[in-house]
Amino acid sequence: MNLFDVYPLFDIEPVKAEGLYLWDKEGKKYLDLYGGHAVISIGHSHPHYLKRIARQLYTIGFYSNAVQMPLQQELAAKLGQQSGYDSYQLFLCNSGAEANENAFKIASFHTGRKKIISFSGAFHGRTSAAVAATDDASILAPVNATENMVILPFNDEAAFAEALAKYGDELAAVIVEGIQGVAGIQLPDAAFMKQVAAGCKRTGALLILDEVQSGYGRTGKFFAHQHLNIKPDLITVAKGMGNGFPVAGVLISPEIEARHGMLGTTFGGNYLACAASLAVLEVMEQQNLVQNAAEMGAYLIKEIQQIEGVKEVRGLGLMIGIELYEPCAAIRQKLLKEHRIFTGSSSNKNTLRLLPALCLAKEEADKFLKAFTSILTTVPA
Repeated sequence: MNLFDVYPLFDIEPVKAEGLYLWDKEGKKYLDLYGGHAVISIGHSHPHYLKRIARQLYTIGFYSNAVQMPLQQELAAKLGQQSGYDSYQLFLCNSGAEANENAFKIASFHTGRKKIISFSGAFHGRTSAAVAATDDASILAPVNATENMVILPFNDEAAFAEALAKYGDELAAVIVEGIQGVAGIQLPDAAFMKQVAAGCKRTGALLILDEVQSGYGRTGKFFAHQHLNIKPDLITVAKGMGNGFPVAGVLISPEIEARHGMLGTTFGGNYLACAASLAVLEVMEQQNLVQNAAEMGAYLIKEIQQIEGVKEVRGLGLMIGIELYEPCAAIRQKLLKEHRIFTGSSSNKNTLRLLPALCLAKEEADKFLKAFTSILTTVPA
């Protein structure tokens, strides 16, 4: 049996990883500035992370959510304390798409309404409702129900005001990313986000912040929306939450009442997922990684802005988009093949993404800056 071929693959087979580095089967060492789609938050194979998971595996690895699991409550408490949302409730699941799917369900249950507003450039996942809210027709299957999804231009205050006037009484939720990642690191305008938050409050719709990629300290605050002093009703998290272990969640306002049967999951919040997630939070706290992301991100952005051939740098912390004057595919290949540095692409073909682990040090940042500068100065005009 062959694999179902859905991804174009690099001709590289990683066999070992540690910190910010990967090694392939030939022993070549690579600097990882993409973190497997922003998943690696505390670095590959962190000793505390490995010990915490191994210790849990030797006691109990899995049972269903039909029994008491104090580890889940421990995770909820620690996540609440570090994120600043200690009064919120936590629903645990397995992936970002699943988190967004459940956020839509919560909003619809709570409001009794059906309409969802999302924005152009958005990526919310590949499950049924999540993909319908995602601005990419190529991944929208005919089976997906889209009649209740409204996609508006991003950062367009007039379009949002018009939609609110039209759909206000039908609107269950508005979903927006803390920073749009797949679209090439597009930041929401402060005025636009305040308008969205106020509009939700006025109409009774719930505000969902998709922090799947932009959360967990990546932007120099625990959540990207905290840079704008916005407080949503629902926050979805995944990716960096487990540092590679599949785990996700929805942070739910205390004003939203839970009831049995409203949500459910088989694997969500299992013992190993909780152990991995707790290890991530512990390392983030012990090593002050949120502050490190803020400092190293500011350093990288400042230095990249000075490189000739860069059109624009966007981002916060270690969520950085570098827009060039031409498609960046060839430059990514040069970084990978000639300098052994992993970076990411985006739907904006001219924009290269940097999403390294939050433990990035100046040494690694400078290694990238040197390689990137040398490539841009040798690329034909």
